[in-house]
Amino acid sequence: MKLEMGHINIKDVQFGSESKIADGVLYVSEDALRQVVLEDEKLKSVSFDIAKPGESVRITPVKDVIEPRVKVEGPGGIFPGVIAKVGTVGSGKTHALKGMAVVTAGKIVGFQEGIIDMTGPGADYTPFSKLINLVMVIEPIADIKQHQYEKAVRLAGFRAATYIGELARELTPDETHVYETCTMKEGLEKYPELPRVAYVQMLQSQGLLHDTYVYGVDAKQTLPTILNPTEVMDGAIVSGNCVSACDKNTTYHHLNNPVITDLFAEHGKTINFVCQIITNENVYLADKERSSDWTAKLCKMLDLDGIILSQEGFGNPDTDLIMNCKKIEAQGVKTVIITDEYAGRDGKSQSLADADAAADAVVTGGNANQVIILPKLDKVIGTMDYITKIAGASDETLREDGSLEVELQVITGATNETGFNRLSAR
Repeated sequence: MKLEMGHINIKDVQFGSESKIADGVLYVSEDALRQVVLEDEKLKSVSFDIAKPGESVRITPVKDVIEPRVKVEGPGGIFPGVIAKVGTVGSGKTHALKGMAVVTAGKIVGFQEGIIDMTGPGADYTPFSKLINLVMVIEPIADIKQHQYEKAVRLAGFRAATYIGELARELTPDETHVYETCTMKEGLEKYPELPRVAYVQMLQSQGLLHDTYVYGVDAKQTLPTILNPTEVMDGAIVSGNCVSACDKNTTYHHLNNPVITDLFAEHGKTINFVCQIITNENVYLADKERSSDWTAKLCKMLDLDGIILSQEGFGNPDTDLIMNCKKIEAQGVKTVIITDEYAGRDGKSQSLADADAAADAVVTGGNANQVIILPKLDKVIGTMDYITKIAGASDETLREDGSLEVELQVITGATNETGFNRLSAR
């Protein structure tokens, strides 16, 4: 499967009378975009704002971050099964707007949404502080359930990103990257001496508001399966996830998964990047056993030499992580884990809820319990009403001078399991 990814570099975002991209500037008509967002009758209103790198701006509570893209050639469309009709994606040509993102915000869940600081120490921990963010603060109608609001806002974000991405359909990319994988037989013939490596991605799926969607299907309803990595670049996996801010992979992370990018960079050189295996994270023991059994079985059937295994979430999913590691290693497949840690504020506690001697190759995303001080910023997009309630905060979070004393886990994208900050900076 071959995908040509064209990058349209966005140098600035401004509001204008019409939506268009000209000379690297994205102009957005608020009236036109408002119509797109408020198609859902469950949403009462939306306000738009723009946050740029270095500005004294705090965005909270953040729900999702999405990079606009458009399918230019090839089957399917962006966000298949969610926005576009169900159809296999990952081939042909896709244009992506680089340097900006759509951010959805509002009082959505109220205890597990996060913060994006565009300047100061908080900005150092999130990749989104480096982007020009078009922020949508969305208010629901009265008496709506949290999960209904979450779904409405999630879909509104995808509609907005699709609307903006469509503006790049006829543009000539500033640069083009080609990603191509072989069939199993072709790979064996073309790279007989290279180790066969796959990426095993664990998707958060632990109940209501802990959701990830694959071609529009909630991952908790699936069994481990194989994807071509380029499918993910076309939006085959999207977030509906309300776990701790540093612990969830936003849709932006899925679209720009750095593990996939790094493995493609080594494909045909040091490794044969065979495929991506996705598996879920479950609540009950029997489901954990089933999914980890299937994942290990797929690794063996594909005759892999090694895999990269990433986790989303912490605590309960640590069990899934170690089960996958133990069983895949038992099949003779070398396993490297990417995870974050929760080692307590002093860093001395057991950092994962489970462990095993087989987990002897681990890449850490850092200690999410680390305490940081976020200074008061000049402007807040969204609301500070929930700042003491989000995961990683406390009743003492808001200090007299307006600064915040919080754990690192409140920062959106701070120590996410795909290793976004770390691997992308390599």
